[in-house]
Amino acid sequence: MDQIQTVVLGAGVVGLAVARLLALEGHEVLVLESANAFGTGISSRNSEVIHAGIYYPQGSFKASLCVTGRQLMYAYCEDRHVPHRRCGKLIVATSTDQVAQLAAIQSRAVANGLTGPDQLQWLTQAEAQAMEPSLHCEAALWSPSTGIVDSHALMLSLLGDLENAGGMLSLNTKFESARVLSDKAKGRFVVSTSDGTQLMTQNVVNATGLVAPKVARQFSGMALPSLPDAHFAKGSYFSLSGRSPFSRLIYPVPEAAGLGVHLTLDMAGQAKFGPDVQWVQAADDLTVDPARGDAFYAEVRRYWPDLQDGALCPSYAGIRPKINGPHETSADFCMMGADVHGVSGLVHLLGIESPGLTSSLAIAQHVSTLLAEAK
Repeated sequence: MDQIQTVVLGAGVVGLAVARLLALEGHEVLVLESANAFGTGISSRNSEVIHAGIYYPQGSFKASLCVTGRQLMYAYCEDRHVPHRRCGKLIVATSTDQVAQLAAIQSRAVANGLTGPDQLQWLTQAEAQAMEPSLHCEAALWSPSTGIVDSHALMLSLLGDLENAGGMLSLNTKFESARVLSDKAKGRFVVSTSDGTQLMTQNVVNATGLVAPKVARQFSGMALPSLPDAHFAKGSYFSLSGRSPFSRLIYPVPEAAGLGVHLTLDMAGQAKFGPDVQWVQAADDLTVDPARGDAFYAEVRRYWPDLQDGALCPSYAGIRPKINGPHETSADFCMMGADVHGVSGLVHLLGIESPGLTSSLAIAQHVSTLLAEAK
């Protein structure tokens, strides 16, 4: 049986960030990915936004890892010349009754550590419209530290770092099961793949995104902890035909399960709107229903009244890997190490939705700490 020190399941941005850091720290790392390329799931179907860390409950993993991850992300992108832009964003109240929500968002941002040059700035209607003349709002918050990143270039860079440090990526390799061995064994786990390959390893990190709760249940030889169920919230995006009138990101106040139908930009300046929220039973339907665009027009015209009929084109869809249902409070990142399940060398990353991309480098640091503490 082949032996390797550390196996990372999943080659999305989080899996690659974790594998990269562990390889740089001296681990012998193999990443197993079921698809024929890296980053084809959640990591390639999101808004590509570098979030500031504004909305999340104080003390949560989402809050702390987003703030730390944002700082790490900008430094990494600058060092590796990964295309990105600190374009900033406006969070807008489009009615007088939403103005109080802006004040609550500003307070939460301060509690999460957005101070000094990263602090949110209150803008009057006139001040916001001076920045973006096409914008309609009653008031707005300016987030100077929000940005965008080329997520594919980021993942390619992470993979390059991993391979330069001696790590490996195995594509078309579907995880089948894992068995926990006794502490007296040379390795702690036997990982089996769908083609019959078995690997003995000391560490396993489950970074499989949408199927992470299912994968966590496929470990035998251990008492399974209480594991959350997977829930799927589909988000569709529509692109704008023609030139964007905005040079910054525009976000309405948040809604249940998401951040509203916001306007984001790619590195070429193309505007896209979304995602909306559609709870689904399975994660395999990534088609965009053109009829959903009807609701997009109404939402977008709250902050951009001049949006023309027929200007939105179906673009792509993604699935949020939720571990809470549609009528439950949004769950925090769930990162289960030995302190939770009692098995050294095993970390499950569950419910890593937004701001997972922003937080990826900080999540990697947290995983490294969990593995080190469990030795």
